[in-house]
Amino acid sequence: MSCIFCEVIAGRVPAQKVHEDDACLAFHDLHPQAPVHVLVVPKRHVTSLLDVSADDDALLGSLVRVARDLARRLGLGERGFRLVFNCGAEAGYSVFHIHLHLLGGRPLGWPPG
Repeated sequence: MSCIFCEVIAGRVPAQKVHEDDACLAFHDLHPQAPVHVLVVPKRHVTSLLDVSADDDALLGSLVRVARDLARRLGLGERGFRLVFNCGAEAGYSVFHIHLHLLGGRPLGWPPG
């Protein structure tokens, strides 16, 4: 089964990229849920957060740091933003490649969903 995020990373599917380094790629979500909705995706395919191990601590930390830096760059640093990892069907997890959502640009309610 093909992974759409792996296709984006390989350059076979276009995306509006906002960051790329050796470990990850960040791009605007095609179906944004906020004025700013960026996905931060590891280049190495990991199906779910349930599949990460202690060996992935640096990778997960990198995703969070990239999202933080993007939040600042996109004008959300002082306003506020949300970082979300979804996991499982009830969380709305539909692309089975771990990814971090950076959301902001409007007041975000709590609880989510």
